[in-house]
Amino acid sequence: MLKTSLFVATVAALSGMGTIWAQEPVERVKVALKARPFDLKQVKLLDGPFKDAMERDLPYLLSLESDRLLHTWRINAGLPTDAEPLGGWERPDCEVRGHTLGHYLSACALMYASTRDEKLKAKADAIVAELAKCQNALGDSGYLSAFPESFIVRAENCQRVWAPFYTLHKVFAGLQDMYNHGGNKQALEVAEKMARWLKGRLDKIDEAQIDRILNHTEQGGMNETLANLYSVTGNKDYLAMARRFDQKRYLEPLARGEDNLKGEHVNSFIPNMIGTARQYEMTRNERDRKIAEYFWNQVTSARTYCTGGTSFNEHWRSDPYNLADQLGDHTQETCCTYNMLKLTRHLFCWQPDPKYADYYERALWTSILGTQNPETGMMMYFVPLATGRWKMFNLPTESFWCCTGTGIENHAKYGDSIYFHSGDSLFVNQFIASEVDWKEKRVKVRQETTFPEQDGTTLIVRTGKPLEFSMRVRVPYWATKGVTAKLNGKPLKRDAKPCSYLVVNRTWKDGDKLDVTMPMSLHSHPMPDDKTVVAFMYGPFVLSGKLGGEGLTKENTHTSQNWYKFQGVATAPPLLGDINNLDSWIKPVKGEPLTFRTTGQKKNFTLIPYYRLFGERYVVYWNVYKKGSPEYRQMLERRAAERRKSARLLLVLFLKKRYGDVVLRNRRQNERPAIFS
Repeated sequence: MLKTSLFVATVAALSGMGTIWAQEPVERVKVALKARPFDLKQVKLLDGPFKDAMERDLPYLLSLESDRLLHTWRINAGLPTDAEPLGGWERPDCEVRGHTLGHYLSACALMYASTRDEKLKAKADAIVAELAKCQNALGDSGYLSAFPESFIVRAENCQRVWAPFYTLHKVFAGLQDMYNHGGNKQALEVAEKMARWLKGRLDKIDEAQIDRILNHTEQGGMNETLANLYSVTGNKDYLAMARRFDQKRYLEPLARGEDNLKGEHVNSFIPNMIGTARQYEMTRNERDRKIAEYFWNQVTSARTYCTGGTSFNEHWRSDPYNLADQLGDHTQETCCTYNMLKLTRHLFCWQPDPKYADYYERALWTSILGTQNPETGMMMYFVPLATGRWKMFNLPTESFWCCTGTGIENHAKYGDSIYFHSGDSLFVNQFIASEVDWKEKRVKVRQETTFPEQDGTTLIVRTGKPLEFSMRVRVPYWATKGVTAKLNGKPLKRDAKPCSYLVVNRTWKDGDKLDVTMPMSLHSHPMPDDKTVVAFMYGPFVLSGKLGGEGLTKENTHTSQNWYKFQGVATAPPLLGDINNLDSWIKPVKGEPLTFRTTGQKKNFTLIPYYRLFGERYVVYWNVYKKGSPEYRQMLERRAAERRKSARLLLVLFLKKRYGDVVLRNRRQNERPAIFS
């Protein structure tokens, strides 16, 4: 148990993105972090799209019945239950049953920290108490799961079983989030009992066997959650156990600076990197830092789409910088974006480079906010990037995918990476309407913005007495038209270049107002291996072409199947234009903010930000050719060859129908009838 004499301060919690600092002894964090996030309790969302998304998530969390979530846990513990089973991956016969409850506890804890909703906290606290009953009913070992311990035995023997450690990771994380964000001490007790059970099993396994286990089954983020448990309790056994879950097949090539990611399962790999990052913070092992940073740089530069997402059919299917043929029904699993954002948050704390916040912004708006249905609050598994597809969402009680679990967490914690602090500096990383309470400085900063309708933001200081500190406002990579700032209405001269920070260091007084304007512009995002496959962007926003919503209903846009097949897709013809001069042929639509229209095409299209497009087929990546270019001529030649081939085929079918098979026999014998001459 925790001994209060060990603790020197209550520090901001990072557990919503994979790091725990609640009530953490300073001596356990060996890395001097250069930036720290604020506790979710210190950040309040104001009116805007992110608050709207959070407020859609809250009633969904309240609507899920506790008895149904606990049903398979009680069955496994031999406790009575008459609840109706949940569907999908929570069916009583599904091997990953129980994973949702871990996500659910995390989501409730994060939502409580964000909203202070006492009804939700009481519901989550009651679930923790029921889990403790299940744990006690299973015996003295501390084992707790919705599936029998025999699944773990099967994993240890490398027999077929679907990801039991992945599932255990979710409940470990959920319990720790309930402790850190919800103050539930019983949740930590249950988690520690689980850890003691796990130690007993790991002590009987040698390194060769653990390697086989990790290579055989998905481990979730066990190395992360055990390092987090160490950070709270100080029990060094947990840190040693975390190391046991480091997957050597992943780590060793990365430590050498080698990208061997092709063929790997993405949502198994990224959580392991988060654990590596967390271990660096606990141990100051520079190898861990090198691995995490190299991995992040490689994925974001060589394996990421314009949306900030990564993966194709849940894997990295190609070599680095080969993405043009990686567009389909099942691109970028949403869980992968969730985990890349967690990793990004760690790296920013080590080195507050604006490139991390730039990536975070792009992925957050397009691949997180854009995956929640504004009408139903339901979430996406994949973000399809093949032309003519549409957004597909889960059903409330039948589609408990991994991405449903991370989804309910995503929309509960939007406040966790808007602001960071370091010494006397306040970092403003995201342009989201919100207010941060910097309690250590006794100052509040309110960010009033309608971004992206407004091309900037306004920051208002509230303080009881004048206070000197630096306001560091991110200047994004896309702010190529220049940045202007006003302090209390007067122009402020600052040399702020893209991918930097606009720094205002002064003694701030109550009511001081900083206005920052950063005009957005159109720019292209071509594939690295085929410059004719292009996405269009406006600032950080991916623009999607509207292809119509005929025939799309709630019935065929909400599903219980994560590996869904699209029927009735649409197509889009190639576009003609210069991707280096988009303004000449893609024009803003007057009176419709963030809406554009192509010009000069045989068929013109309307484009809007992907995060806003729902209920329609769409195109994200276009085939674009500049007239007269070699690629344009090659495209014309290909199309002419395809037309000739089609014409020949139609002619052969016509002749076969009229004259029988003699024509085909003559062709196979290279005897061309006169009709072909």
